[in-house]
Amino acid sequence: MGSNTNKYNIFSSFTSASSWFELYAAFSTFTMLLKAAFNDLIPHQLRSFVTSKLESLFSKYQPNNRVSLKINQFWDESLRSRNELFYAAHEYLPTKITNTFKSLKVGKIEDQKHLELAVDATQEVLDEFEGIKFTWKLDDGSEKDSENFKKYSFELTFNGKHRERALERYIPHVLKTYEAMKSDKRILKIYSRLDGYWTESELSHPATFDSLALSPELKKDIIDDLDRFLRRKELYKKVGKPWKRGYLLYGTPGTGKSSLIAAIANYLKFDVYDLELTSVDCNSELMRSMKEASNRSIIVVEDVDCNKVVHARSKANGLEDQDSDSDNEGVTAKVKANRFTLSGLLNYMDGLWSSGGEERIVIFTTNHREKIDPALLRPGRMDMHIHLSFLKGKAFRVLASNYLGIEGDHPLFEEIEGLLERIEVSPAVVAEQLMRNEDLDVALEALVKFLKEMDKDRNCNGELTGLLS
Repeated sequence: MGSNTNKYNIFSSFTSASSWFELYAAFSTFTMLLKAAFNDLIPHQLRSFVTSKLESLFSKYQPNNRVSLKINQFWDESLRSRNELFYAAHEYLPTKITNTFKSLKVGKIEDQKHLELAVDATQEVLDEFEGIKFTWKLDDGSEKDSENFKKYSFELTFNGKHRERALERYIPHVLKTYEAMKSDKRILKIYSRLDGYWTESELSHPATFDSLALSPELKKDIIDDLDRFLRRKELYKKVGKPWKRGYLLYGTPGTGKSSLIAAIANYLKFDVYDLELTSVDCNSELMRSMKEASNRSIIVVEDVDCNKVVHARSKANGLEDQDSDSDNEGVTAKVKANRFTLSGLLNYMDGLWSSGGEERIVIFTTNHREKIDPALLRPGRMDMHIHLSFLKGKAFRVLASNYLGIEGDHPLFEEIEGLLERIEVSPAVVAEQLMRNEDLDVALEALVKFLKEMDKDRNCNGELTGLLS
């Protein structure tokens, strides 16, 4: 009876609203003082340690509803088709590295100008987005696929109740950030095949359309064609064609084919994939190589005529300009997949394989266009044929500006341009002559002498040919 009376007396003293408010104010003040003391008197590292231990302790008594997403490097391991989310995470996560990380990968990659930081497989990376905590961890490729290649992947975990926001908000945020990072860095990459993998390095070639020794008319034609290609995504979709464009660059050595490729890459901000057909053993390897290449890229096959597979077939066997191989009869698809064939290359150019990837440029270069099978040169495969010829007057002025800094006219220009109209000399040869002297007058006088010697030799050879005939 006495105890009940005491309880009644305790609570009866708080019957008024003001009494309850005073109690709340006192408790709030005490909490604020306790928090301030905790923050001011206890070091940050100790606070973090205590907080993490408390969270770990209380999490044991809560139901485990964590969701894990596995993000593999390749979406289809058999085809080795790139998973863009993996590469996005690979670039995004280093931006979340803090000073508290104890295990990191750091290095300097050849041909790159800055140090690279990467997540170590033993270290988890915590990211917070819109108040939700996400945990990332890298699987460093301890497993291998059927072809003995390492299988890399990221594991993303979060509270299951945030599944919808993770898929619809967070992952698109990572992808969008990745695209912005690529745009801001503007570091183009060039890829080459090594032991079945694309290996990358920075594309630091300085060539631009302004620096190319091409005629102004040809430059304009190429730039206009590239611009039309970029803005016609919906048209390609409407007419049912893969969004890609093919260019054949042909001409004698030293006429600027490689420089034009670099200028196109710098203009479009596209990465370059340098594919050596002589290193491709079979059609399936070609298909896998193309699947692994990213969108917004340039696939380059230099000196395509060096591979006998693409050589023009004889008219005698009736197969010239046909979309098949001369030895296709009686050969099963399985056998063809195990070797590299012209039909496999044609299939990639505009067949079913061509649907893999979009916004791509395909460039073939050759010194001997006449050797290439006509089936490979049709529109839809090689849409624009660009002849890079010998140096002429207008293009020479670009070289003079690039190498000697001459922006206007010069007394020797007229004589040089007259000589260039009569003789055949590549831009590379003239550029080498201009580099031999730093004094522009001396350099141009030496070039005039060099071109006159070439003109004299040409006349002598012409007279000799006339006598022999």
